[in-house]
Amino acid sequence: MNARKISIGRATSEQQLSACFAIRHAVFVIEQGVDARLERDSYDTAAIHLLARIDNEPAGTARALIHSGSTTAKIGRVAVLQKARGAGIGARLMRGFLEEPALNGVTQFELHAQIQAMSFYERLGYAVCSEQFSEAGIPHVAMKLLR
Repeated sequence: MNARKISIGRATSEQQLSACFAIRHAVFVIEQGVDARLERDSYDTAAIHLLARIDNEPAGTARALIHSGSTTAKIGRVAVLQKARGAGIGARLMRGFLEEPALNGVTQFELHAQIQAMSFYERLGYAVCSEQFSEAGIPHVAMKLLR
């Protein structure tokens, strides 16, 4: 059995961005039942999107936002297709932001984690920094990367 080739890169073309949005739709709208009108937002145009591929097939995505004049990036919309889970793609996407040249001036990374994904982010060095709250009808907590 051949090893599968996993690659992570910044999505910049329309085709790459469409793949990111299709993955998010599959995970958040179809699988988790999030309202499609909430899944896409105005931040998508300013965000840095990463796209994960397995053997050149889109498999996962995440985005990061830097608010103007800030050194904090908010990571969000982390999604891996069901058939691609367990291959370490989520962790590679998260590490990809730490290596992304466009985020060189960022000193703090934060995110809103679904409760069921909290331990995944903790293994990557994130710590909970809020009480539980609801986002798109799903329980979340705010987390920050400890460095």
